[in-house]
Amino acid sequence: MTFNSMLVIERRSNTRILAFERGSVNFGTAVRVDCIVRNLSQTGACVELASTAGIPADFKLLIKSGRVARNCRVAWRTLRNIGVQFVC
Repeated sequence: MTFNSMLVIERRSNTRILAFERGSVNFGTAVRVDCIVRNLSQTGACVELASTAGIPADFKLLIKSGRVARNCRVAWRTLRNIGVQFVC
């Protein structure tokens, strides 16, 4: 891998802080998938799951330590991670 292939352009409007918070992705009538919130900002987060397969584009993220629930829209995804933007 060359240096140029590792270059990432930061497009986030807010700085994210590293986190290691337990949470859950909630959607449908009663579907809950456990996750780890890896980083967090005022406008979004990076969430790690066992698999992102079956996770819809819009869901509610519950961060258990702060008892915070946020509506989310998926900005990007890999096999195990989802970047989300918080929506109203």
